[in-house]
Amino acid sequence: MDIRLLNQEDAKEYRKIRLEALKNNPEAFSSSFEEEKEFPVENYESRLQSEVSFTFGVFEKEQLIGVGTLLKEQKSKLKHRANIVAMYVSPLKRGMGIGKSIMQAAIQKAKDAEEIEQINLCVVSTNMSAKKLYTSLGFKTFGIEQKALKIDGRYFDDEYMVLFL
Repeated sequence: MDIRLLNQEDAKEYRKIRLEALKNNPEAFSSSFEEEKEFPVENYESRLQSEVSFTFGVFEKEQLIGVGTLLKEQKSKLKHRANIVAMYVSPLKRGMGIGKSIMQAAIQKAKDAEEIEQINLCVVSTNMSAKKLYTSLGFKTFGIEQKALKIDGRYFDDEYMVLFL
């Protein structure tokens, strides 16, 4: 397996796994499959060219099987922070350390950026495996937003976590 930063040439593969993620785990993302399925591949190309967003991907035989993005804050008072967003590993590849590899790469990228002092993330409170992974890497919970998402009349709570570098 190969992990690397994605670029605009990876946009089609990224779009494919992103839509898979939104379909398989709608409770884990604020975007929906119905909204993003209409986005052209150019939207993903521009995301992967950003100077403040770093998307890591894990490939197995040319197929993208896991992704995660480190997003640097831009406002002057927030530049000491970054966020982990859009984490996803294909269901058949979970439990193999792929998510941990993505997180470690993102954490290292944040450490390499001198201004970043902390990484924040948000995880749906029922996702025990993700919470276990984040805790094992040093993230600590600092808050819970009740009823953060509403999908088909059902509510999901979000847990906010932070890692101080």
